[in-house]
Amino acid sequence: MIQKVELTQPWKGKIEPFRVAGNLYFVGMHAASSHLIDTGDGLILFDTGYLTGLYLVLESIRKLGFDPMDIKYIINSHWHWDHAEASGAMADLTGAKNLIGHHDAEDVKRYCNPDILVHDGDTLTLGNTTIRFMETPGHTKGTLSFFFDVEEGGKTYRVGTFGGAGHNTLVPGDQEYEGCVEDYRNSLARLRQEHVDLFMGNHVWNNDTEGKAEVLRTTGENQFLDPTEWTKFLDRCSEGL
Repeated sequence: MIQKVELTQPWKGKIEPFRVAGNLYFVGMHAASSHLIDTGDGLILFDTGYLTGLYLVLESIRKLGFDPMDIKYIINSHWHWDHAEASGAMADLTGAKNLIGHHDAEDVKRYCNPDILVHDGDTLTLGNTTIRFMETPGHTKGTLSFFFDVEEGGKTYRVGTFGGAGHNTLVPGDQEYEGCVEDYRNSLARLRQEHVDLFMGNHVWNNDTEGKAEVLRTTGENQFLDPTEWTKFLDRCSEGL
């Protein structure tokens, strides 16, 4: 989980960037995951994280051999600061367009001005990648989940992300909005209908990003490619509701 020191001293949560599978890369830090897609016609960045950690995301992108100035789109999973605080600065630096679920459009303006408001079933195509969006409210009203394909070892795998899995906004007396718990349950039911070969967590503890990265680095075994993990994670999300 996030340690407060990581927000004031973000280098203590530094993670070396790495290729997850195909054209998908991890470029985030422990406190806030960020992922990058190289579409062959520009880059897509998923979540920018905290403003204090922006330099780490930029350096990670460069370490992988990419130019941040090639980022065309920033997809914000939802408006909370651990996912979107640096999105305005990243867009200002690179000229990328910020996307967010339309129900989170007003809240995210404290961090960035959204260029594209996403609705359920919308798609985004850039180069060799098409991303399909699903509205999955609960954690926030505008939380987005998304799905796309990557190719690895001559095979095609479907990547999926639940854009807002945290229960912290569902607590009685401190709920994000009225009806959020029921929305969260309904979102889980919809997500269970999706087949996912590679679960991309939007926090490292969702899918043990760091542990899998170490196995990949030391043995070459890619534990991210696990078609059972998606359902297991959704089961964990259902606990306590």
